[in-house]
Amino acid sequence: MAAARGSAGETAPASPRPAGPPAARAAGRAPARAPGEERTLTSVAAGDRYLAEEGSEPKGGGPVDVPRLWHVTLSVSGGEAPLSEVRRALEQLAHDHPFLLTSRYAGDHAEIRYWEEARDLHDAAAVALRLWGEHRQSAGLPPWEIVGLEVIDRQTYHQRIAAGYGPAPATPVGVHPY
Repeated sequence: MAAARGSAGETAPASPRPAGPPAARAAGRAPARAPGEERTLTSVAAGDRYLAEEGSEPKGGGPVDVPRLWHVTLSVSGGEAPLSEVRRALEQLAHDHPFLLTSRYAGDHAEIRYWEEARDLHDAAAVALRLWGEHRQSAGLPPWEIVGLEVIDRQTYHQRIAAGYGPAPATPVGVHPY
């Protein structure tokens, strides 16, 4: 009898083929296992095509996750707030979030642009979507909601700038009224 994982004893040897009826294996469904039966897990190394697309080298049989830079534009809006309070809050946000490039604001909306370092677009967008809420109290930000988000990679940002149709370069850096 095979011992359960974590118990003192030996485990059953791994089968060269997955268990279960041939129809289940052919259909790609996981076969039913008897109670307490171990499931053999295997990993698949990334192929050459994936490594070439990602520009990473294999290490231990898998791709290396290299953080990339993402240009983020976050738009927020809501009820009217005093301009002096909005400016002070955005300046505090820039102090708390040192990669903030520029902020433009009015009494009822603002746009924040910055660079985010993340593994992929999903991670950069997730951080961006949390930024306003997580800093709302510490920076004294207005209770506005996020109404827009753009996340583009560094190459796309520079292509847009070179073509003359992307967001203007973030100069001057800082917090400015519209």
